[in-house]
Amino acid sequence: MPLMTAPDTAPTTIGAEILNLLLPHHRTTDPNRASAEAFPHQLHRITDFVREGAPIVFTLPGFPCKSPNPAKTLGHLPDMGERLSLTFLDSLCREIEKIHPPGARVVICSDGHVFGDLIRVPDDRIDAYSDELSLLIGQLNLTRLCVFDLRDVLGDLPHDAKRAHVHDRYAPSLDALRAEVRADTPALALYRGITRFLVDDTADFTGSRSALQRECRRRAYGVIQRSRAWGELIAEHHARAVRLSIHPQPVGAPKFGIRLLDAPDAWTTPWHSAALREHDGTWSLMPRARAQRLGRLVHRDGRPSHFERSRDEGQRSSATLRK
Repeated sequence: MPLMTAPDTAPTTIGAEILNLLLPHHRTTDPNRASAEAFPHQLHRITDFVREGAPIVFTLPGFPCKSPNPAKTLGHLPDMGERLSLTFLDSLCREIEKIHPPGARVVICSDGHVFGDLIRVPDDRIDAYSDELSLLIGQLNLTRLCVFDLRDVLGDLPHDAKRAHVHDRYAPSLDALRAEVRADTPALALYRGITRFLVDDTADFTGSRSALQRECRRRAYGVIQRSRAWGELIAEHHARAVRLSIHPQPVGAPKFGIRLLDAPDAWTTPWHSAALREHDGTWSLMPRARAQRLGRLVHRDGRPSHFERSRDEGQRSSATLRK
């Protein structure tokens, strides 16, 4: 009779420990915090990497470009919001390394070109943002991060041709998406959230508010179609990766929503806001117009970087931050 050996449970235990590092940063609209066992998709994939003794690979679609609304952001290039977010992601990988020595890395799947025409941001600004993001990663020596975008897949094709290729090959049909939004509560919440962002990001619409909302509802479906298409493309190119998301995700979903910085709601991102440094050294994200009322503008390397809360909120002087 062959000897029975006990199953090796160590990889699963380590996988749960790694997932527990992510849980405090879970971006979700669910009111209650869940344990690692409530995330079987992520636990399974993390455990596979652990069992093989390989670095854990996370993919994070996001960091597309800055909002075109000047009341929300400081400009079209990455600023302190991105700097802090990238540093956070790299530090999370360092924490994982203490549990799993091969470590982890995050592939930032910069998706601005995927729907640049729908969010009304010029392609040259998206290129500038993505290039600056890669430069910032190098300057900060964030060796556990890298940027992946459409140039890595489709090279130097014209941007419209790249978008058409991705949409035609990967996007769900409009009829199927509309049916899903009608039937599925999370899909409806995503649709409403993106519609709200598109309305808020529009700074120069000359028609009525109701006309703007109609147009943004139409564009929101297109943004979700392209976002789904981008997700499918990423899954094809990074098939085994643990899938992270900037958007809120319910407990147990295939994607794990992750919060990069403190924000007033579950939807705020560094590319839709400005960073404000509090007196105690903590940071939060908010629209530029609000941060400007609360603090003074700080420049870094000759560009607007963030705000620092004024002890006298009437103070509106600028400061220059040394390297």
